[in-house]
Amino acid sequence: MPTGRRAGSRGARPETGSQVAAPVSRPSPVVGAPKVAVLSTGMAERLAEQKSMRRHRLVRKVAAWTVGVALLLGGSWVLFASSLFAFDPDHLVVEGSGTTVDMAAVVAVVAQHEGTSLALLSTSDVHDEVMGVQNIRDVSVVRQWPSGLSVRVVAREPVASVPVEGGFALLDRDAVTVSTVPEAPAELPVITIPLTGDDTRTLDAALAVLESLPPELSAEVGSIAAQTQDAVTLTLRSGVLVEWGASSDSALKVQVLATLRGNEVSAGSQVFDVSAPTFPITR
Repeated sequence: MPTGRRAGSRGARPETGSQVAAPVSRPSPVVGAPKVAVLSTGMAERLAEQKSMRRHRLVRKVAAWTVGVALLLGGSWVLFASSLFAFDPDHLVVEGSGTTVDMAAVVAVVAQHEGTSLALLSTSDVHDEVMGVQNIRDVSVVRQWPSGLSVRVVAREPVASVPVEGGFALLDRDAVTVSTVPEAPAELPVITIPLTGDDTRTLDAALAVLESLPPELSAEVGSIAAQTQDAVTLTLRSGVLVEWGASSDSALKVQVLATLRGNEVSAGSQVFDVSAPTFPITR
């Protein structure tokens, strides 16, 4: 009896009409493929906001610089080029002490700068120009904004007269000749020291002594003489002779002379020698 094969046993053929499911193939993953980064909507908005803020700050800086430059240019024009700060002679104030300076000449010198901006006007230049006016000893120039100047003049005032050819030279305390007159003014002492020669030390010493005197004593001095700078003598209008010596220790000499003239014993003396003030002599 032939041996039969069991249904479903190995090697058995499938029955006719039966279907067998084929295995499903899956795609192999691609090795090394880049990952795509995905930004959240919130992050994108923040980046856009930061970019907008940077652009806004830049615009503000540019606008601020533009306004600053415009203000600088405008202010410079107003200060240096406009008529607002231009010097106006109608706003010039000239003051001075003394009577030997022609103030109209001072005004004319300063008025030449009419129309110049006060910011560009050199007060030192104006000072030098005014010093060129006769008999000015010193001058100060101050800006008076917006368009004026204040000029204060110190004149050379004569303090003594010196005999010269044709009259008398009136000297100020710096031995500068203020003017020449035919006769010596009664109110000024006469210095009998020649102006000739290069050695002016004797004349300077006499003027220094005169300047050191108090007003009441200076008014009494009729003449001053000196052989050398250390031998100055004063002749008072009363005829009293004061041997002063050098111009040093003048303050002490003034006190000693006042004491001697006020003393009952020495008040009537005709000669007061205070050249050595700690050892005065009268006769």
